[in-house]
Order: sequence, then structure tokens, then C-alpha cells
Amino acid sequence: QVQLVESGGGLVQAGGSLRLSCAASGRIFSNFAMGWFRQAPGKAREFVTAIRWSGGNTYYAESVKGRFTISKDNAENTVDLQMNSLKPEDTAVYYCAADQVWPLDYSNPKAFEYWGQGTQVTVSS
Repeated sequence: QVQLVESGGGLVQAGGSLRLSCAASGRIFSNFAMGWFRQAPGKAREFVTAIRWSGGNTYYAESVKGRFTISKDNAENTVDLQMNSLKPEDTAVYYCAADQVWPLDYSNPKAFEYWGQGTQVTVSS
């Protein structure tokens, strides 16, 4: 079992920055995968970014590439999401996700077994 606890989020003006953090507890194996998804009201949950625990390869949705950065701290079992140049369309509840096995379809929320409680990010225009 893996537990995920998110922190960060809040309200920011367009063009601003926010940093989200996700702390994982429990047994974490070498092929561990962590990622961030988001869900806006009335919309499906969508992929934002993911990172391989071993090797640190990162993957991003086109909509956030160049603005968002995912990073990890293996010693602390945390993953951070630095969000810069935020836009109103980034407004959503952001969820941290994890799985013990790196999923082939890492952009599919169904590929991740463990989820955080979600944290609200609101970007005003």
C-alpha cells in the first residue's frame, strides 16, 4: 500500500507560479511511477506530467510543456510540481498519482493505482 499526501496549491494571478508537493509513504519499489493529473469542473481527469522513480525520466502534456517541471527526491519520497506562467485554463483540482509499476500508458489515469486527495489550483485572469 502507498499513501499520497499533497500540499501546495491556492489562488494565483495569470502569469504567476505555484508549487505542489506530494509525499509518498509505504513500500516503494524501483519501478515506481509518480505523476500529476488535473480535473476541471465538468471535464475528465487529464494527464499533466509523470516521472520514473528509477532514472528520473519525465513526461509532460503538450499543454504544460515548458511551463511545468516535475522533480523528485528519492530520499524523502516526494515529488514536486513547479508551475510557472500559469494560465486561467490551468485552473483545476490537481491530483498526485502513483503506481508500483511504470505504466505503458502513463497518460491514462486508470493506469495509476494510488491517488492523493487533490488540491485546488485557481488562476485568475
